[in-house]
Amino acid sequence: MSTGSIHKEDISVHPEEVSSPPVYRPEVDTSSVDERRLLRRIDLHVVPWLAVLYLLNFLDRGNIGNARLYHMQDDLHMTDRQYLIALTVFFFPYALFEPPSNVALKKLRPARWLSFIMLVWGIAMTMHGLVHNYAELVGLRVLLGLAEAGLYPGVVFYMSCWYKRAELGTRVAVFFSSATVAGAFSGLLAAAISNMDGIGGKPGWAWIFILEGLLTVVCAIASFWILQDFPDTAKFLNETERVWVVRRLQNDMKYSAGGESFKMKYVWQSLADWKTWVAMGIYMGFDGPLFAFSLFTPTIINQLSMTSEQMTDTRTGFQATAANLLSVPVYAWACLITVVIGFLGDRIGNRGYINMVLFGTGLVGYVILIASTNPALSYFAVYLAASSIYPTIPNSVAWVSGNVEGSYKRSATLGMAIGWGNLNGAVTSNIYRAVDKPWYRLGHGIVLAYIAIGWISSLILLLYLRRENALREAGHRDEIIEGMDNKHAHERNGRFDSVEDARKEKGDLWSGFRYTL
Repeated sequence: MSTGSIHKEDISVHPEEVSSPPVYRPEVDTSSVDERRLLRRIDLHVVPWLAVLYLLNFLDRGNIGNARLYHMQDDLHMTDRQYLIALTVFFFPYALFEPPSNVALKKLRPARWLSFIMLVWGIAMTMHGLVHNYAELVGLRVLLGLAEAGLYPGVVFYMSCWYKRAELGTRVAVFFSSATVAGAFSGLLAAAISNMDGIGGKPGWAWIFILEGLLTVVCAIASFWILQDFPDTAKFLNETERVWVVRRLQNDMKYSAGGESFKMKYVWQSLADWKTWVAMGIYMGFDGPLFAFSLFTPTIINQLSMTSEQMTDTRTGFQATAANLLSVPVYAWACLITVVIGFLGDRIGNRGYINMVLFGTGLVGYVILIASTNPALSYFAVYLAASSIYPTIPNSVAWVSGNVEGSYKRSATLGMAIGWGNLNGAVTSNIYRAVDKPWYRLGHGIVLAYIAIGWISSLILLLYLRRENALREAGHRDEIIEGMDNKHAHERNGRFDSVEDARKEKGDLWSGFRYTL
C-alpha cells in the first residue's frame, strides 16, 4: 500500500523496504481464500443477528409511545408533564454511559457484554408492564436507558472492526433498517397485543411491555452463544480465514485490526481531534429528530385530522389503532430508503454530499409540517422526514468511523458522538406538548433547527477533510522518518524510526492516511 505523502524522488533508501507494512502472520498462506464466499459467510454471521438485537432495542425504547394511546397515562394517573419527564429521564444514563460502554466492549468480549446489557434491559422492559404509578415508571426508564446505552455504539464500532471502509455503509444500513422495521412492527404489534386488554387483570398497554420485554430476555440469552467476537478470534473462521480478514482490514488503513492494547492516550487523541467535535454536531442533527420522530409519530398522526375546535370531541381524528397502523407505511418507506442509501454510499462514496442531500430533505419536510394545516400534506411531510432521518444515520456512521483509525480511538469517538447525539433526546422528548396539538409547530420548529445543525456540521466536516487530504498530498503533514531523506518532512509532524511506527502511533493523523469524503 502506498504511503501517499512519501515522495519517491525525495527518498534516498529503498521505499519498498520502509513503507510496506509488516504482513500479519506472514507464515500463513491465504491464497486459497475465496473472498466473495467468505464475505457472504461473515455477513450471515455478523449482520442478521445484530439487526434483530437493534430491532428489539428500538422496539423496547419506543413502545411507550404506543402504550400511551391505550390509556397508560390515565391508568397511572400521570399528567402530560409527568409523561414527558418519564421520557426524558431515559436519555441521561443512555447518553452518559455510551462512551465507557464502548471501551468496555473492546476490553471485554462483545458476545458477553452485548448479551448482558440486553438481558438487563429486557428485564426492565418486562417490569414496565407491572408498574402501578409514575415513580415506578420513572425508575424503570432510568434503568432501561442505562442498559440500552451500550448496544448501538457498541454494534457500530464492532461492525467497523469487521469491514473495510467501502463495505461498511451497506452493512450498517441493513443493520439500522431494523429500526424502521421496529417502527412499523411496533404499531402492528401494539394494535394486536392491545386485544389482550383485561387478561390476567392487566390492561392492554401493560401486555405490550410484558410480551416485548420477555422476547428481549429470550434473545439476550441466545446471544451469549450466537454473537461472535472480533475477526482475529472469531470461532466461525478457521486460522487462514482469520488471518485473511485481518490483512485486508490493515490494507484498508485499519492498522489496529490485528489487535491493539488499551492506552488512555487513545481516548485523549479522540478528545483532541476536531473531527470528534464536528461529528458530535452531525449526530446531534439526526439523533434529536430521531427520538422525537419515533416517540411521537403515533401521537402526531393521531391528531392530523383534528382541528382545534374538535380537540374536545373524542370521536374525531384517527383512533389509537388506526394511528398505529398509519405509521406502518411511513416506517416501511424509511426502511427502503435506508437500505438504498447505504448501498449507494458504498458504491459511489461521497458520503458527505449524501448527508447534505438527506438533511436538506428533512429541512423541506419540517418546513411543510410547520406551515401546513392540511392533514394529507402533513402526512406526506412525515414521509419526507423519515426519508431524511433514518438513512442519514448509517451514512454518517460509515463516514465518521471510516475516517478514524485506531480501534480504541474509534470506539471513543463513536461513543462520544453517539452519546452526545442521544443526550439531545432529553430535549426532543419534551417538545411535542399537548397544548400545541394538533399541529405541534413548536416541536417541528425545534426539530428543524436540529436538522440545520446536522447540515452545517456535515458541510464543515466535508470541507475540512478535503482540505486536509490536499495538505497531505502536498507533503505538509510528512513526518521525519529515520533513514529517509524527505524535503517535505518537518519536526512538528513528529519523528519516528519507521513509517510503520508513525502509522501505528498517529492513526488517522498519519501523513499517509487519506480521508474519505
